Amino acid sequence: MASSQQQPPYLHLAELTASQFLEIWKHFDADGNGYIEGKELENFFQELEKARKGSGMMSKSDNFGEKMKEFMQKYDKNSDGKIEMAELAQILPTEENFLLCFRQHVGSSTEFMEAWRKYDTDRSGYIEANELEGFLSDLLKKANRPYDEPKLQEYTQTILRMFDLNGDGKLGLSEMSRLLPVQENFLLKFQGMKLTSEEFNAIFTFYDKDGSGYIDENELDALLKDLYEKNKKEMNIQQLTNYRKSVMSLAEAGKLYRKDLEIVLCSEPPM
Repeated sequence: MASSQQQPPYLHLAELTASQFLEIWKHFDADGNGYIEGKELENFFQELEKARKGSGMMSKSDNFGEKMKEFMQKYDKNSDGKIEMAELAQILPTEENFLLCFRQHVGSSTEFMEAWRKYDTDRSGYIEANELEGFLSDLLKKANRPYDEPKLQEYTQTILRMFDLNGDGKLGLSEMSRLLPVQENFLLKFQGMKLTSEEFNAIFTFYDKDGSGYIDENELDALLKDLYEKNKKEMNIQQLTNYRKSVMSLAEAGKLYRKDLEIVLCSEPPM
């Protein structure tokens, strides 16, 4: 039994379903950090080479290091030495590539936040399975992708299994944001500096000087700078502008309310 567990599934197939793609991803992203890197990447490449041996898709070079370099030049689009989910979707022939479909239509973190706001209808800080289905259905319509009900359910279940890291049947904002290209994903930047409710309340109260329950874009700018300095994180002006714009997508008429910012900055969404 142990040996079949070690054997990565499906790499030899001409086309993968969304759920087979997910199993491959989970197999190789062993630490669940959203990348296949280091030892994981070597394992993935070795297994891929083995699977492709019989299919005439082999590299011209026999040297493992050379082959790996050639492979990374082709697929590591942002040249960070790691493979992220969108890059893996380019390598493996995924059926109706639903992940790329998502990326094309929610390409920036601002669009992502706007979509989030629309589908987190009860403002809980989570998208539940039924809300996720609506989200994907709209996405597929936008992309002019024909789909039927069983296909929509398969996509919904696959995305839940892929991103619902704590298995509660719903997706938090930071879980769902893993669908974004990594360089667009400003929420990943906050991962190492999530606040407790007490810390968040203190910082929000400090910037909400008049106690109105919301802050404006300038106050958010100051709050984010403050947060970055406190955590000794590097941040250039362009990034800060982009993050601020993305967070402000959650605002109503320029007013960013406490509970909306809490979803982004706290380790657990408000109950």
